[in-house]
Amino acid sequence: MISRFDVRGLLLGAAILCSGSPQAQNTIDFAAVKIEAQQVRDNIYMLTGSGGNLGVLTGSEGAILIDDQYAELSEKIVAAIAKLTDKPVRFLINTHWHGDHTGGNENLAKQGIVIVAHDNVRERMSHENFMAAFNRNFPASPAVALPIVTFSDNLTLHVNGEDLVVTHLKNGHTDGDSIIYFRKANVIHTGDLVFNGAYPLIDVDSGGSIDGIIAAQEYILSIVNDQTQIIPGHGALADKADVQALHDVLATVRDRVRDLKAEGKTLEQIQQAKPNADFDPAYGAGFIDGDRIIEFAYKSLGQ
Repeated sequence: MISRFDVRGLLLGAAILCSGSPQAQNTIDFAAVKIEAQQVRDNIYMLTGSGGNLGVLTGSEGAILIDDQYAELSEKIVAAIAKLTDKPVRFLINTHWHGDHTGGNENLAKQGIVIVAHDNVRERMSHENFMAAFNRNFPASPAVALPIVTFSDNLTLHVNGEDLVVTHLKNGHTDGDSIIYFRKANVIHTGDLVFNGAYPLIDVDSGGSIDGIIAAQEYILSIVNDQTQIIPGHGALADKADVQALHDVLATVRDRVRDLKAEGKTLEQIQQAKPNADFDPAYGAGFIDGDRIIEFAYKSLGQ
């Protein structure tokens, strides 16, 4: 059984966002990683391994893959999909630019798979990016790894009898986040706009903000119902109640930090005050602890 939130998986997946780096090689034992498939509904599956959760749609017209974790896992991911369908993967959709969601792009593109993403994903992957959350620079991706189909607001893929509505939600986890709504099946892949049961990473250096991620979750909540199955960026398969709970926690965190910041408190003073101590045991046990979510909120408020 998949736990509500796999802390170890997030620690490994979120700690190294750039596939192929020396840190990734030293931190993750890729040989030991197992790609496991969970049927979400009908011909839609969630795949887990190391890094962000994957989505797969199968059918007679070929498979659609959402995100691809690390380059070192590409063969295992392709093999896992082959157990679900004898058709090749036709399209790969990246939910955002981070390496635990795009690390396999180069390998899959060389197999002829068409990569689709928001304009800002291609732009960020095209050059070096600094992330203060890791205090390091991430190099540009090779040209073959870049999305070749990009969009500004939304697009729809009509395949395997399903309508996949891909929608950009601004300045949440990053500035290039997209959700994928399987309209007929009532399933949504949220990318890292939702960490099920944990504080999310908010990449302020890539245009992310706490206001934006809360707004994105409000949009998601506006289009789902109690029957919607939700594939989060990290954590176990979710439902509307899980997203609502995370949204309410983040909205409260935001308001508390904003009020203390308005009083003239510094980031360090707010962290020392532990204003979210009531949420930290349940939501701060992963890579993002109570101090880090305060930092994200503090730095992004007003952006």
